[in-house]
Amino acid sequence: MANPATILNAYDAFPLWDTEPITSAFTLTYPNNHAVVTQVSRPWLFHFAPPPSASNGRAILVLAGGGYTQLMVGREGIAVAEWLSSLGFAAFVLVHRFPNAQSGPQAPLDDARRALTLIHEKGIAPNGIGICGLSSGGHLAAALLAAYPASWTTPAIATSGIVPSLTFAIIGYAPISTNAKGRTIVSNKAPLDPPEKQALYDALQPDVQLLDHAPPTFIVYAGNDEVVPVVNAYRLAEALGTKGTGVELHVFADAPHGFGVDTVGKPVEAWPGLCEGWMRQVGVLE
Repeated sequence: MANPATILNAYDAFPLWDTEPITSAFTLTYPNNHAVVTQVSRPWLFHFAPPPSASNGRAILVLAGGGYTQLMVGREGIAVAEWLSSLGFAAFVLVHRFPNAQSGPQAPLDDARRALTLIHEKGIAPNGIGICGLSSGGHLAAALLAAYPASWTTPAIATSGIVPSLTFAIIGYAPISTNAKGRTIVSNKAPLDPPEKQALYDALQPDVQLLDHAPPTFIVYAGNDEVVPVVNAYRLAEALGTKGTGVELHVFADAPHGFGVDTVGKPVEAWPGLCEGWMRQVGVLE
């Protein structure tokens, strides 16, 4: 059988919850030559290894966006992982399930927590594990810094079950809480479809559920984002200023939603370099 990692040009790949082959695990398309996952029945984790001589002993879980109905694994997954692995991180791109009638509202968070457990058990990150999430992946990343909803039942994990503490976080243009009922900034905003997606946003409001001593966090947004209001950045930064161990916030005046790491011709193209400087400052990049 061919190495499943080659599907996303990764170094290695493995399933989260079973031992089944990757066949029919998810649907991958290539609109505009960018990889996009449109359906997931069995989640997988893809490992992008750093050059052996450059490894810094740290790992990072990369969470792509897509509005919890698809995953932009090309521009917001692979491209981000390749950037981070070039810096010495073992980067892992998660293809998680979506909140729908088949998976339930908690599936993305359960998959992300399981991914962290598996990365921890690999033993390749003795110096710590971080997260990087963009758009809805940023919301999911922020949820990993918050309390697990008491109304949800944590799935049993057959192995150690340890969800490791995170040492740093990178969050970009994420809908932190403006999709939650009672916290929208658009009057009479209709509930999101499917209902499980709305239930996820209602249950996961990281800015008000943030755990104490959240790790150092880098936040980047566009001030004129017409998809995700920039107020989300301010809500998260304020919460991290109260409960976190440090936050750096960058709001670029003019940038498209989904600017990723490949937007050029605008000041926002500088954000990866700014993030690298921040990582050196907080001690996770030499």
